[in-house]
Amino acid sequence: MLTPEAPAPRSVLTPDGINIATYEFGDPEAPTVFLVHGFASSALLNWHATGWVRDLLREGFHVIAIDQRGHGASDKPHRPEDYTMGKLGDDVLAVLDTFMLDEVLYAGYSLGARVGWEAARELPERITRVVLGGIPDGDPLTRFRVDQARAFIDDGVEVTDRLTAGYLKMAGGIPGNDLAALVALVEGMRGGPQPSGANAPTQPVLFATGSEDGILPASRALAEATSGSAFFEIPGRHHFNAPTSRAFRDAALEFLGMPGR
Repeated sequence: MLTPEAPAPRSVLTPDGINIATYEFGDPEAPTVFLVHGFASSALLNWHATGWVRDLLREGFHVIAIDQRGHGASDKPHRPEDYTMGKLGDDVLAVLDTFMLDEVLYAGYSLGARVGWEAARELPERITRVVLGGIPDGDPLTRFRVDQARAFIDDGVEVTDRLTAGYLKMAGGIPGNDLAALVALVEGMRGGPQPSGANAPTQPVLFATGSEDGILPASRALAEATSGSAFFEIPGRHHFNAPTSRAFRDAALEFLGMPGR
């Protein structure tokens, strides 16, 4: 099967007035996989361009992918208070309700995995199985220097912190990204709930992290602390290219059930 052409996004309005861009593929009567992308990415970049949508459709799934607030074709507010984990999770619920989806399988990467952790905990009757790629325990963005990022955006001041500079370079290299919105997201998520074995979802969870990703030990530790979970080490991938891995897709398809077989 060739990769299907991406449809025009359909907007879902959240309870707090944010428009979330959604993309639907396949037969709505088939089991639905709900896809949520990573930080500074988008539904089409994370899932469509990498072959995930094509392979999910080939195996008989219906697919809903979203651009998270602050990303892609969705609204990009600049206030940190618009990016709490509760609001990111509420966006998932708003889309599920708009599409009248009573039950879905969930796959998220990086930021999308962190959102999936909370959504699965809050919606155990709606989300039945969960694939979480590139997620560690704790908060990996505590080292991000919001002050330096804002000075760079506002006045062009050089960023001296390597991690912050790396994230800004990566995000700024993707057309359509709004750096002010993404920095607001980082600030807004700080201090929120962090994943640990003590607050784990009860659904079956597949964790997957690249063999070259610095968060691999923490991600594996989170999987070991999560009852009933499985862990897949994505061979030869770091954090930013793991979604392109065929091995990752194959492991996720096997875990999600492959209804077409």
